[in-house]
Amino acid sequence: MRHARRRAIFLVLTAVALSAAAQDRRPDLNGIWQVLNTANWDLEGHAAAPGLVPQLGAIGAVPPGLSVVEGETIPYLPEAAAKKKENFANRLKLDPEVRCYLPGVPRATYMPYPFQIVQSDKYILISYQYASAVRTINMENHKKAPIDSWMGWSNGRWEDDTLVVDVTGLNDQTWLDRAGNFHSDALHVVERYTPRGPDTLSYEATLEDAKTFSRPWKIRMILYRHAEPHAKLLEFKCVEFVEELMYGPLRKKTGGNR
Repeated sequence: MRHARRRAIFLVLTAVALSAAAQDRRPDLNGIWQVLNTANWDLEGHAAAPGLVPQLGAIGAVPPGLSVVEGETIPYLPEAAAKKKENFANRLKLDPEVRCYLPGVPRATYMPYPFQIVQSDKYILISYQYASAVRTINMENHKKAPIDSWMGWSNGRWEDDTLVVDVTGLNDQTWLDRAGNFHSDALHVVERYTPRGPDTLSYEATLEDAKTFSRPWKIRMILYRHAEPHAKLLEFKCVEFVEELMYGPLRKKTGGNR
């Protein structure tokens, strides 16, 4: 009995020690990260194309890119596929990015702007350069999303060295890219951040939305950590850039006939 009790205590202490050691070995995700792909233009594979403003010439052109979607194409329901085509045709007016609205998840990750991860035991903060968007990932005391919002509600956990983030409470106002790919307010996203090396992460997101897609589907890409000694997140508060676009027609005319 004495030996059995000692062995049980030993096993418990070993499990605690291994758990603590595993926590100590959790990867360091702190830093400034960015993608090197064209997913924000179109998650699916696409050829180079002229931009929406002919006067910009090659400056506004769409760069070609490979698909980051598992299986190459997004599995839309028939009605949703028709809406996606409509979105694409009217993207200059409808894309939320045009008006500097918050990008949502997962789009915030692969916009052509860096973002910063600040890691602690209880919370992980992600601050995005675009529109000063911010997310807080709750690593403890997981709760349901209180309301729907642009950036959703994030609960996180560790699976070995992979950060898994469960995102719910997303509204239906965000798009997935500039090509008109979209979702409804039923979107549920599960993200996985897995180290590949000292300065690279494998990013995977599974998207589930029974109102829009025929099945869950995944995107995959690589995130790169900025290694410049003075790397930092700069401000890109784009609201002021769209004031004329959004509010110009409402401006009161001065002088002359009213």
